[in-house]
Amino acid sequence: MTENQPQTMQIEMRCTGIATGKMRNDLDVEFVRPITEHFEMATDEGEFHGGESTAPPPLALFIGGLTGCIMTQIRAFAKRLRCPVKDLRVITTIVWDWQSKGRVYETAPYSLEIDIMLDSDAPQSDILELIEVAKKGCFIEQTLSCANTIRHRYKTSDGWVDA
Repeated sequence: MTENQPQTMQIEMRCTGIATGKMRNDLDVEFVRPITEHFEMATDEGEFHGGESTAPPPLALFIGGLTGCIMTQIRAFAKRLRCPVKDLRVITTIVWDWQSKGRVYETAPYSLEIDIMLDSDAPQSDILELIEVAKKGCFIEQTLSCANTIRHRYKTSDGWVDA
């Protein structure tokens, strides 16, 4: 981060998914603003959902994204706070409740734990401060920790319909 950066800004990302196999989805992910970057990735499911396991399932990308996000923020902010990190390991555990509802099922979050093993010569108070600011800087953790309104729309020949 440079001194010339604005005090506030919006960061926008977009992902376009295309169904390309039995359960495979090819994903085109892009940063839209304030920078432009592009990534390609895929998801698939195993036999349970009729997939072929050609790519990680979406939940693997989800937990991997959360774990990677907090790890990135810890290392980035460690430099800014002058809190040296010799080694870092994070274990994220997520448990969902799953309930059959006829021919489909419903899910709900049950628990989410992030265990941080950080080797540093810094005092414990500095390490706890580092973890606290990393939590606040982790986009995924902040999204999960708030009540969110998610809008779903369905494209029809007449335009978009809220679903």
